[in-house]
Amino acid sequence: MQRYHPVLVALHWLMALMILISLTAGWVILDNMANDDPDKILVLTGHMSAGIVIGTLLVVRLVTRFRTGTPPRATTGNALLDRIGIWTHWGFYVFVAGMALSGLATALGAGLFPIVFGGAAETVPEELSGLPQRIAHGWIATVLALLILLHISATVYHQLVLKDGLLRRMWFGARS
Repeated sequence: MQRYHPVLVALHWLMALMILISLTAGWVILDNMANDDPDKILVLTGHMSAGIVIGTLLVVRLVTRFRTGTPPRATTGNALLDRIGIWTHWGFYVFVAGMALSGLATALGAGLFPIVFGGAAETVPEELSGLPQRIAHGWIATVLALLILLHISATVYHQLVLKDGLLRRMWFGARS
């Protein structure tokens, strides 16, 4: 078997896109909007909806991952780099789950669900930014972004230096 299951491939690319958009929306748009800006609710609607979908897709991905066969681990020929690769992949599961759970905790702690999805208020609570779970959400986002950079760097290394065709494993096509 040379490729991942097509469901895993689809989930990988869909989640990658959604995570990149969500991180960008969080840092570029939400972090730069005042909590009393009424447009923040609109942006939060998309951000929170995406977070819920990403969390759900993560569960589907984990179930699929454990129920389907996978290709042998890619190797760099260096034991340390190979271990970093293993920990990076498991780190994605942990930190994506951490993002979803800390986002949920932030929403619950600030009472955002009735505001964002029910129109209970015109602005988000001012104390939102100082909530411990919101601060954790930001730190987890930073670690997740660093993991993404490491992952992309490793992919480039595999493709351009090792020239082992690693990207084929995470694309559609015959599995063997």
